Amino acid sequence: MSESLFTPADERAMRLALDQALNAALIGEVPVGAVILRDGQLIATGYNRPITTHDPSAHAEMVALRHAAELLENYRLPDCELFVTLEPCAMCAMALMHARLKRVVFGAWDPKTGSAGSVIDLFAQPQLNHHTAVQGGLLAEPCGDLLREFFARRRAEQKAQRQREREALAGLQVPAAELPAIPAGEALELDAAQLVDLNDLTSFSDLGFKP
Repeated sequence: MSESLFTPADERAMRLALDQALNAALIGEVPVGAVILRDGQLIATGYNRPITTHDPSAHAEMVALRHAAELLENYRLPDCELFVTLEPCAMCAMALMHARLKRVVFGAWDPKTGSAGSVIDLFAQPQLNHHTAVQGGLLAEPCGDLLREFFARRRAEQKAQRQREREALAGLQVPAAELPAIPAGEALELDAAQLVDLNDLTSFSDLGFKP
């Protein structure tokens, strides 16, 4: 969607959401941020925190929704708009519609789990009894860059960690030249005169082996 369809106020709201996404990155979470406005006034913010809170539902949109509902003392938010840096997943899309939000605006598209058009468009399902207006692509480049940089950095850190683990393991290994020699058994070669019927032997000492 062309950014010409968005207003300067929309862009300011998305930049606030980007600030929230940076908060997520600072604590090692996937950098997604969200803000909720009512009549142009900021009333709630949220950023991704499922890992740090041990809560699989703690996506940026869900965190902001909870804050807004508590502030307004209402689980319905029909006069509110949500701005989020990444296309909502199915969980968040349904929660936003259940809350009866007036409008949802997102930044980067999510080709893997996006539920506003990338994988599925839940907002456009005619069977649902409420339809929230949705627009995507606002400041898509900076929103996407933040995510790409985060994952590139995490891959580099994981690669470096694996390298450190390999080097630590290599340091524990003793070179073959330093290993103690394995004792070899004594070999005894017999000539024809010494070959006797083994049934007549009373002990291996008869063959010349030392006990």
